[in-house]
Amino acid sequence: QVQLVESGGGLVQPGGSLRLSCVASGRIFSIYDMNWYRQAPGKQRELVASITSIHRVNYTDSVKGRFTISRDNAKRTVYLQMNSLKPEDTAVYYCSAEWGQIWGQGTLVTVSA
Repeated sequence: QVQLVESGGGLVQPGGSLRLSCVASGRIFSIYDMNWYRQAPGKQRELVASITSIHRVNYTDSVKGRFTISRDNAKRTVYLQMNSLKPEDTAVYYCSAEWGQIWGQGTLVTVSA
């Protein structure tokens, strides 16, 4: 069973950047589609970005051009580079494998002046 551990969240000013990391245990990380979701206070969890096992990427419209998802299979890690952050990006960000089958514990991102 794969376990996921996120890191990299924190407080950042509007317009700033953060990079989230998600490290997976297990030996077969490379075959998993990996996703980043987020959940803002009082809102439903939403899919932010995904990267398949063959490195095909997709983003929700609100983050296109600002966020970049990538993966390093040798390090069993998926990243979410977040630039030009806005207050509405404030949320708990969750790493997931296989479209919600496996979840990390989440990391809080707060965008505020």
